[in-house]
Amino acid sequence: MARAPLRREVDVGELVLVTGAAGFIGMHVAQRLLVQGYDVVGIDNLNAYYDPALKAARIAELQRFSNFRFEKVDIAQRVPMMRLFEAERFPNVVHLAAQAGVRHSLIDPYAYADANLVGFLNVLEGCRHQGCRHLLYASSSSVYGANTRMPLRASDNVDHPLNLYGATKKANELMAHAYSHLFALPATGLRFFTVYGPWGRPDMAMWLFSDAILHGRPIKLFNNGRMRRDFTFIDDVVEAVVRLVPRPPSPDHAWSGEAPDPATSRAPWHIYNIGNSSPVEVLEVVRLIEQAVDRTAIAEFLPMQPGDVPETYADVADLEQAVGFRPSTPIAEGIKRFVEWLRRFAKM
Repeated sequence: MARAPLRREVDVGELVLVTGAAGFIGMHVAQRLLVQGYDVVGIDNLNAYYDPALKAARIAELQRFSNFRFEKVDIAQRVPMMRLFEAERFPNVVHLAAQAGVRHSLIDPYAYADANLVGFLNVLEGCRHQGCRHLLYASSSSVYGANTRMPLRASDNVDHPLNLYGATKKANELMAHAYSHLFALPATGLRFFTVYGPWGRPDMAMWLFSDAILHGRPIKLFNNGRMRRDFTFIDDVVEAVVRLVPRPPSPDHAWSGEAPDPATSRAPWHIYNIGNSSPVEVLEVVRLIEQAVDRTAIAEFLPMQPGDVPETYADVADLEQAVGFRPSTPIAEGIKRFVEWLRRFAKM
């Protein structure tokens, strides 16, 4: 697996490892970093959680860039990960590989332990031993679990997850904090809120609804379509992540153990929400997709599913203060752009 380290062709950026580069967010983040002049090594295990052909197509998009290299690596495998970090000594790591999906965690919980816990430990160990200057890692709005006070703040307590996926993401935040405290590893956690857009995941509502409506199949609306989500367009997510890459967190010297802020620390560790701050009811999303495809949905109304929450809504004031940016793409514009891409990709 080991190859000669990438020879940098630009002086603008540095070498970045993007894990989960064949994934939805991973592909987009890697692409933006490449455009900005970073050298990127992307890794992914190309598993079959959803169609590997889609993952291969995303990697093909990245391989158009001369400053990109792909390695098929499973983050849960200790020795290949150790060798990769030893060969490259990445100054920056954007860790986006994970076993995703709330409902799937009810079916295959061990996949979440392998990828999200063991895999993340391997990333932390690589960063610790090979001098990483900034680790950014994907968390999730799922960590908020039973919290009902809106908007959800990164400084809120998140000790009551409602599904295993959210619990593993909370564990990632705790693991990262331990390494930041023990080894001064600068680590930034990114709580993503319902990301959608071109090259999205086919197991997520936006793709499922659009594809079904286009083909005249019924869609399932849990909680009778009354769930509200903070739908966040992929370009906004990428903008936030890429702005954070060159900004490793510093210790918060005002942090107090008597009144601890869950989003900051005396260690170089910080948590940010990455959300649109504008929750939309799922029924409205369906209406906008109907408008974009000029077809009417066939809806099947169902009760709330185990592990789901009725609403998510992000407070991103901390993100805006840190990088001068907040996600703001209107849902109607984002859906229009997604449907246009889906029709091209699926040749519909």
